[in-house]
Amino acid sequence: MNEMAIRSAGLDDVQAVAEFHVRSWRHTYRNLAPPHAYATLDVPYRRKMWTAKLSANDGTLIVLVAELAGRIVGMGAAGESSKPEYGGRGAIRSLYVDPDFKRRGIGRALLSRLAIHLASAQYRGAALSVVRENAPAIAFYEALNGRQVGEYVDPRAVWPSHNLVFAWDDLTSLVIR
Repeated sequence: MNEMAIRSAGLDDVQAVAEFHVRSWRHTYRNLAPPHAYATLDVPYRRKMWTAKLSANDGTLIVLVAELAGRIVGMGAAGESSKPEYGGRGAIRSLYVDPDFKRRGIGRALLSRLAIHLASAQYRGAALSVVRENAPAIAFYEALNGRQVGEYVDPRAVWPSHNLVFAWDDLTSLVIR
């Protein structure tokens, strides 16, 4: 079996990251998101989004991809948060694993690397949002001792889902040793 590699994504990865993001997002929210969200959050939308993020001069942002045999099987992003619900903690902005590769430690490994990045950026903790009905993700975060610290609905979102905020105040607890 090939060994998984985690690396920083760059502009050369935009198309592959956008395609992976759409595929994994649609699988994750297949029974939760309304049809218009699927139509709007397509590959061109995600390509534009990831081009902007990876082009930005944002020293706090990191975007990672996990690869097996050159195929993206996971991705994660972390950086500064503008959400008051995060309480000044660094933001885990996205964390997705290919449905065919779940339960192999990929999400855990990505989260570990994101926590290391946030610690190096002097954040005192990490927080993320998860759709209230996303039971598998909630179970994953709870298994890693994430605490629910808030909730919100983003009225500006394409899909104004009800989100739970999970937080960790000890970033070292997320680091794989």
